[in-house]
Amino acid sequence: MFNIPGKQAVQITDQAAAHISKLMVKDGVHGLRIGVKKGGCAGMEYTMDYVADADPMDEVVEKDGARIMIAPMAQMFLFGTEIDYEVSLLESGFKFRNPNVVDACGCGESIKFDESLFAKPS
Repeated sequence: MFNIPGKQAVQITDQAAAHISKLMVKDGVHGLRIGVKKGGCAGMEYTMDYVADADPMDEVVEKDGARIMIAPMAQMFLFGTEIDYEVSLLESGFKFRNPNVVDACGCGESIKFDESLFAKPS
């Protein structure tokens, strides 16, 4: 929906691709669907769910066997995002580096998007 020819909607790092591929094999799924929903202290939250099949309206991004589907409603919010997987002494998990985010809560679970994404074209 919001794609630019020759440019993927999101970028997946090697670490994220390896972890997504592991999850796909372990749980026998077609991939992960990422999206956004209202919630959290900053207003929006990322979502990730296992999926058996891609929806025809999903934007599909693949790298090294890893497959991510972007829910239609989330495509404009996630365009240009880098998805990484980081492991530290205290935690491990997916990290979203999203150029459309203007604010986030301290824990990083809740985000606020640039208001121009909500503006209706004139």
